[in-house]
Amino acid sequence: MTKSPTDHEHRSGSGRVRAYTTQERESGLHPAVEALHRRPHSRDGDEGRKASEYARIERGREE
Repeated sequence: MTKSPTDHEHRSGSGRVRAYTTQERESGLHPAVEALHRRPHSRDGDEGRKASEYARIERGREE
C-alpha cells in the first residue's frame, strides 16, 4: 500500500540557504573582526590597573 499525500515528508528547502550562509561564513573574516585587528595595540597602563583593582575589590580583598 502506498502512502497518502499527507504521510510524505516535505523538505523545507532550507538547504540552499544553509549552503549560502556556510559559504558566506567561510569566505572571510567579518568586517568588525578585521577592524579590531587593525586597531593599534596601545596599552594605557592606567586602564589595566583600574580593571585589576576593581577585580580585587570585587573578590573582597581590600588591601
